[in-house]
Amino acid sequence: VIALLFRVENETIEKIQVHSLACPLDAGGLPFVWLNGVSAAASESFLKNLVTSNTSRHLADSAIFAISQHDDPNAIPVLEDLARPPQPAHLRGQAIFWLAQEAGSRAASFIKGAIENDPDTEVKKKAVFALSQLPKDEGVPKLIQVAQENRNPEVRKQAFFWLGQSNDPRALAFIEQVLTR
Repeated sequence: VIALLFRVENETIEKIQVHSLACPLDAGGLPFVWLNGVSAAASESFLKNLVTSNTSRHLADSAIFAISQHDDPNAIPVLEDLARPPQPAHLRGQAIFWLAQEAGSRAASFIKGAIENDPDTEVKKKAVFALSQLPKDEGVPKLIQVAQENRNPEVRKQAFFWLGQSNDPRALAFIEQVLTR
């Protein structure tokens, strides 16, 4: 079970922190208001609105992380929504990263779709990194496929980099095969 702590100043959310309720909380002497009974859906919706409103990059990143920490299957579609255009490239990249961390193999096809279809090369590169975070049995074959087939040289370069970092025998055999051509 987690608690989301919001630091509010001048009626504006300035900071979001995610804490386990197993740890003691210290508000540092600041006034503290505890809200009970907030459903996961209401929390995810509030956080998504926070991300998509004109908030700071740091606050949006914290809200995306907080969404990813929800133990609720509906958090995955929320992250997927945030990982699609028209969201800004930075937010799409963050959402894709947390999808890989939290949804694992369930997110693989979505991540693959981002590599193929996202209009921004930086988002595509973050999606390649997200593939490297999947379980090796899934991530390495998908990285090899990206390295072989993707038309974008920057994306292929990222795939080769993460294959080299994997220390997986399949990845090393693939790289060796490419180098001996």
